[in-house]
Amino acid sequence: MSSRLLRALISMVALVAVPFAGAVAQNYPAKPVRVIVPFPPGGSADAASRSMAEKLSGLWGQPVVLEHKPGAGTTIAAAYVAASPPDGYTILFCGAISHAASANLYRNLGYDAVKSFAPLGTISLSPFILVVNPSTKAGSVRELVELARARPGELNYASSGNGASPHLAAEMFARAARIKIVHIPFKGMAPALTALLSGEVDLIFADVAVMPQVRSGRLRALAVTTAKPSPLVPGVPTLGEAGVAGVEIPSVTGFIAPAGTPRETVAFINDSMGRALASSELRERLIALGFEPFESRPEEFGAFLAAEVRRYAQVIRDAGIRVD
Repeated sequence: MSSRLLRALISMVALVAVPFAGAVAQNYPAKPVRVIVPFPPGGSADAASRSMAEKLSGLWGQPVVLEHKPGAGTTIAAAYVAASPPDGYTILFCGAISHAASANLYRNLGYDAVKSFAPLGTISLSPFILVVNPSTKAGSVRELVELARARPGELNYASSGNGASPHLAAEMFARAARIKIVHIPFKGMAPALTALLSGEVDLIFADVAVMPQVRSGRLRALAVTTAKPSPLVPGVPTLGEAGVAGVEIPSVTGFIAPAGTPRETVAFINDSMGRALASSELRERLIALGFEPFESRPEEFGAFLAAEVRRYAQVIRDAGIRVD
């Protein structure tokens, strides 16, 4: 067969395939879509996923309902979605750090954190904030590092649990800054913040929910963990700007589906998410909740997740982090 004829046949197939793909996408969704949330109701993950779900429901004319399956570092929900039919009707709300870290902390998951899923797109990108109790007497990251080096092993930091995102962020910071600080895990962020407010611990890497305490002066924000300053935390520098380079820890959320979900359905959902994020109503709602709206293509989100799995494998190994 000549190369000219082959090109002609490929062009004919492409012309036929495009309307077919559109027809497939137009048939979706024909029934309610479930979003599986790996965290308990009432938290920030619930609010962010619910905000996107409500907007998609309006666009699609079908219910998009949340089901909460918390536990085991998000792996219960992830395993459930990985084993679901790949038809686009069961979607996982994915916090990239938790998803990547759990893949390296738990054994016998029954799924692969990358290969078992089809990324659909992102919803938000937010920073963690390095926050100290004012009694720590560090007005900047540089002063905190100098204090930690002068008193190795004396400063401590709280986290919401062993292997949780604030724990990993603090370990990455300590390694980059070449300091030794002591980890004190709590059962959730609320008791961890209570310990910080009381002066029981010196510092924490928290999400933007801590900003009311920062604004009131009860806590002091020293830096954010994103590559650029965050509009959610005005006036606070990045860790790189504050003198500790190489520590970028964006908290990215998005939707993923079971591997094998039709490409047409993936493209349709991604396009719908983009249309939702273009809405000023949704953007303002996410920002009010502490999330910076962030849109990406499926392949971009997939590449990011794969890189995060590799990165946290190294962090967990270097720090010797284990879960019970």
